[in-house]
Amino acid sequence: MKTFFAALLVLFSQAGVIWAAVPEPAVVPRAGDWTLDAAFEHPQLIEVRYKKHAQAKRFWYMIITVVNKTNREVGFYPKCELMTDTFEIIPSGKDVTPAVFELIKTRHISRYPFLEQLEKVDNKVLVGEDNARDIAVIWPDFDAKAKGMKLFMSGLSNETAVIDHPVAKDKDGQAIKVFLRKTLELSYSVGGDPALRSAARLKYENRRWIMR
Repeated sequence: MKTFFAALLVLFSQAGVIWAAVPEPAVVPRAGDWTLDAAFEHPQLIEVRYKKHAQAKRFWYMIITVVNKTNREVGFYPKCELMTDTFEIIPSGKDVTPAVFELIKTRHISRYPFLEQLEKVDNKVLVGEDNARDIAVIWPDFDAKAKGMKLFMSGLSNETAVIDHPVAKDKDGQAIKVFLRKTLELSYSVGGDPALRSAARLKYENRRWIMR
């Protein structure tokens, strides 16, 4: 038991070092750096029944609108992960069939007639409001025991940073380099009875840019 708690202390102390060493996004962008404007609708729950008598499967989705207000076309290679406070990490698009996206698209067709799925979005964003992209980000349902979750979306900026890993070394004994990207973080608390998942509620907590 003492060995177990000692290992935990080492793990948390290393995490603290890593956190302290991680840089924050630049207040004033460097020459050549860009960040897309991003507006979003909070995540919603949707149930999909594939067969008449099959149990419905639950998914969460968020719609995000990105606008390029820079002076040039930019490359767009977005990724998004959902992470719960129970340490479950789910990449967007996991186990998401085309039927799920089509149902979401139909639900929002009047407001987002050109809605795209994140994993199939075109890899460039043209300049201007007229070229805004409406994107659906979809995950399968997460741990019902979770009381909080965060969404991390990268690819909205080309700002990067490099830090030394505080523990891992290469064959020459040099610290391994860790590459970080400017990432949008959205935080939510999760309410409702875990046994009544269809009634789960999310409460928006915070939005910020981090290096991850």
